[in-house]
Amino acid sequence: MKAKRICVAVLAAAVITVHVSAGANEEESKVTIQQVDKQTVLYTIYRGPYERIGKAIEGLYALAGANQARPAGGPALVYLNNPQLTSPQHLLTEIRIPVSEDALKLAGTLGEMTDVKTVPAVEMAVITRQVGQMDYALLYNRLYVWIAEHGYRAIDNPCEVFSADMKEGGRDLINPEIMIPVEQTRAE
Repeated sequence: MKAKRICVAVLAAAVITVHVSAGANEEESKVTIQQVDKQTVLYTIYRGPYERIGKAIEGLYALAGANQARPAGGPALVYLNNPQLTSPQHLLTEIRIPVSEDALKLAGTLGEMTDVKTVPAVEMAVITRQVGQMDYALLYNRLYVWIAEHGYRAIDNPCEVFSADMKEGGRDLINPEIMIPVEQTRAE
């Protein structure tokens, strides 16, 4: 299955592009504000270390196939707690796969911690993680600083959107986008 770039919804054109300076040994990172459309997602809550999340993602795709819920893109991981304050075995992540709207008929029938829902449209502050760049703290810091400096505030948990199927090469071989839902607090 060839996955498409997706998060909470289908990404639309960037509204604003601003360059954030990177350190001397790192590539330049851009922050953009993107409008993300409303979307129907199949989701499950995963508890445990991020390194073992692949099996849960595969299980969610298998569940989609078994229930004829046609996936419409790659997975998104919504991080529900802070890994610096939470032990790895207690980390909570909502795994989302975009599916067709007709999958809503499955709502409430898929078992504990797994369901189908509609996620509303939202603006997202977005930064792309480059291949080999593993300093997530630096990326999140840049993103949150940019949000505050440009008159926005975070309104929900951050997520990581994968532009390819994670089963084909793993997390280090693709450039995921780190996204934070935002709202503008002041005009630029």
